[in-house]
Amino acid sequence: MWTLALRGGARVAVVAAEWCDAFGVVTRGRVQLELRDGEPGPVLGRDAGFWLRGTGVRALRNPGRRTARVRIVTPRARTVTCQSTHPYASHRMMEDDMNSMNDTGVVAGPASGQTGHTHRLRRLAGTGFIATLTAMVATTLAAALAQTVGVDFEIPDGGETIPLAGFAVVTGFFSVVGIVIAVALLRWSARPAERFVWTAVSLTAISLVPPLLSGANTATIIALLGLHLVPATVMIPTLARSLRTRTD
Repeated sequence: MWTLALRGGARVAVVAAEWCDAFGVVTRGRVQLELRDGEPGPVLGRDAGFWLRGTGVRALRNPGRRTARVRIVTPRARTVTCQSTHPYASHRMMEDDMNSMNDTGVVAGPASGQTGHTHRLRRLAGTGFIATLTAMVATTLAAALAQTVGVDFEIPDGGETIPLAGFAVVTGFFSVVGIVIAVALLRWSARPAERFVWTAVSLTAISLVPPLLSGANTATIIALLGLHLVPATVMIPTLARSLRTRTD
């Protein structure tokens, strides 16, 4: 029996020879399984047990800030021979006593998991950037189309007409805010996709209030409401899908 301590953001590779027939139990914090292709897998909470032999899991990662601990038990108190996936090697595990109270402690520091995690964040940001450009173009084209059918986008309270460039700038700004929220949730949340959708939909609903209070004519209000929904229909599904891809 031994204990693996994972500091915040730490990652430790799963070596088949060391985990042969071993059973792990999360005793503190949360532990995320990293899949064979490097994508993040399910997040296991306290008291969750798991086997790793034959699952294709290649690493354990702590997605939180606090140190996580995993108690690892070898169920057979005898020497076990495990076949390595390498065709020229085999490994022999050390004999472990399940009833022993003298646990071996292994500590993994945060630096070991930074590369893979940074890569996932960059891919999410890249996906968000492309979606932002798409949302800006779609919103500007929709505003131009509304103008061609007679919508003036004049706001009586300010006495000004909203220019097409204004729609692009505002769309770009709030889309970047959405990307920041998605990146933060991927870094610190166990269910980033679900929480992002809930947060983004709530913020979109709040953004519909100002047009209703603007005092503009009916056509302008309807057009503004529609233009708020255009970028939302682009950004929310794209970022949510990207978050699910990186956590499922």
